[in-house]
Amino acid sequence: MILEDFIEIDKTGLFCRYGNFYLDPKEAVKNAVISHAHGDHAVGGNHNVYCTMATSLFMHHRYKKFAGGEFYIMEYHQTFDVNGVKVSFIPAGHILGSAMVLMQYEGVKYLYTGDYKLQPDKTCEPVEFVEADVLITETTFADPETQHPIAEEEIIKLSSTTSNIMLGAYALGKCQRLISLMNDYCTEKRILVHYSMLPFVKIYEQMGVNLGKYEIYDRKVMKNNHTNMVYMVPPMVFKSYFKAINVIRIFATGWKHLQSSHEIQLYISDHADWNDIILTIEKVKPKQVWTNHGNGYHLKKHYEKSLVVKLLN
Repeated sequence: MILEDFIEIDKTGLFCRYGNFYLDPKEAVKNAVISHAHGDHAVGGNHNVYCTMATSLFMHHRYKKFAGGEFYIMEYHQTFDVNGVKVSFIPAGHILGSAMVLMQYEGVKYLYTGDYKLQPDKTCEPVEFVEADVLITETTFADPETQHPIAEEEIIKLSSTTSNIMLGAYALGKCQRLISLMNDYCTEKRILVHYSMLPFVKIYEQMGVNLGKYEIYDRKVMKNNHTNMVYMVPPMVFKSYFKAINVIRIFATGWKHLQSSHEIQLYISDHADWNDIILTIEKVKPKQVWTNHGNGYHLKKHYEKSLVVKLLN
């Protein structure tokens, strides 16, 4: 029997009372099961942290000695016990080391997606599907109007100009995917990477991911070369350099409102869009869908006659 209170949401995040642990808590807790290393899912300071190796490396880089107490590093598909709940990690395809969290309790399977994507991405483990009784899905882009274009076709837009480009991207996940895509599809471009992004790039390489060619940003190099340079910067730097001259400013994201003012719009997202969420539900075959991280209203309406959809947030 599905327990309606198996996962409840409070100010700290998603709490599993039956196993006394949080999924991706927003503040430090005793027991944290972490789906992936983005800052809105992985905070420092938790006592016991259950995660994949890559997630642990990213967290240790970001939080240093405040990363957490005891880290329990788990392989994908390895079953471990957290206070009576059986847990295992399934590849989520979002960034390197990202995982869906499969929880089994009293014969019922609950699958928490964390953030996930179905698009192919050479820089992380491809998403896998497992069947579950309850699918707890992110709904960042759960709107029938939102359909992400193919990333390999989007990246080619960068080749439509020889002008130097300032390319805004998240330092973890998006940055590495873009380096790889440009090396495959925009071979005329010379990629310069902001120094703050390099540690994450190095961890990808340490974990055996070959991204291709790039170099650390050098002001002289950018000044002396007026064509085909791509300077990749994190969002805060991108915002602060809004008056940068002699470059085309481009930001890689699935959000329309972040694209509007830019000369070239680069719709590359690391989240599932509407069609991908529908396909995931088909593959997981849940009896119920619980939604969080975004708006589940459209899903609830879509399945009103065929499936229980519960909005957690």
